[in-house]
Amino acid sequence: MDTEIPALLLKKNQDKRLRTGHCWIYSNEIDTEKTPLKGLQPGEQVAVVDDRELFIGFGYVNPHSLIAVRLMSRDQTHPISESLIVHRLNIALALRQRFYAQPYYRAVFGESDGLPGLIVDRYGDYLVLQLSTAGMEALRPAVLAAVDKVFKPKAILLRNDSSVRELEGLDRGVELAAGQMPERLELSEGGCRFRISPHDGQKTGWFFDQAANRDRLLPLVKERRVLDLFSYVGGWGVRCAAAGAEAVTCVDSSESALELVRENAAINGVEKTVDSLRGDAFEVVRQLKEANQRFDIVLVDPPAFIKRRKDQKQGELAYRRINQAAMQLLSRDGLLVSSSCSHHLGGDGLLSLINQAGRHLDRSLQLLMSGSQGPDHPIHPAIPETSYLKSFTLRVLPRF
Repeated sequence: MDTEIPALLLKKNQDKRLRTGHCWIYSNEIDTEKTPLKGLQPGEQVAVVDDRELFIGFGYVNPHSLIAVRLMSRDQTHPISESLIVHRLNIALALRQRFYAQPYYRAVFGESDGLPGLIVDRYGDYLVLQLSTAGMEALRPAVLAAVDKVFKPKAILLRNDSSVRELEGLDRGVELAAGQMPERLELSEGGCRFRISPHDGQKTGWFFDQAANRDRLLPLVKERRVLDLFSYVGGWGVRCAAAGAEAVTCVDSSESALELVRENAAINGVEKTVDSLRGDAFEVVRQLKEANQRFDIVLVDPPAFIKRRKDQKQGELAYRRINQAAMQLLSRDGLLVSSSCSHHLGGDGLLSLINQAGRHLDRSLQLLMSGSQGPDHPIHPAIPETSYLKSFTLRVLPRF
């Protein structure tokens, strides 16, 4: 072990979760009397040992965060370095190349790819990165050099404007790290082309995690009227139109997102099929109900209503309300496609809320398909936090 890397000693029996593969260490699991966190710099590399001083792994520390350490290497001969990051990137890339014929996917998914705090989304020759922890921020030069070596991109944009950086004591901002990034990037999904805004769109500009769920829905949309709530730039709605939907209405609160909906509809030749409505989804749904509008398929794919545990009660109420309102817009024997990206709401929980909404309206539901995040967002079995996306397709019927 490199003697220059400071060691952190765990309290007794605090290594069990780590031995199963989890990589987070909380501040109250560290023996701070023998190895104090005070004096360590955010992002500094540490060697973690158990109470018997047996090596567990190398990680980076943030003494000011509840998650005090994130492990990156379990090999005592390989501390954190640029070469380790290159190795992890190559392993991550091999997985994506196995599943995706075209270079449009999440190339790195943080902890699941052994690179906690790092997100890399790939749009062909262009990469958009998110560094969400003090450790990854400290490793920025090594990360950028490794990414350049493995992917050889034309440009790298850092979308470090997420609120999670504030929890790590980091500044927020958007920064061009290499090359020239166009105002619009183009990607391909399911035979459709989409343009996104990498500089100011949601997250990195696109939600790759729903691709497989969109694929599964398309055989059901031909000659159907579709309502796409929280549509963003039209990932669901435009693909439905291209698959033969009779009419698609995309609803979003962002005019810039709806501009891209219209642009994406046009480049796929379905501009006459796709309509857009700007407004709060809850209010728009109320207005559509008052206008006696009905749809054969309603898509509900909102942002996370439960970002933290303290949001649980209000968030669950919001999921129930929006799904109940969506069902009221369905034609007889219609389909509800409901998703949640809130980690704190499990699949059973979401399904229960949807069922409660249905029973309140005197409806019976049949679950037809269940979906999760795609293989470019792999789930680590020992890290439940890496599993977050749920998507259900339900048939909505009169109560029986």
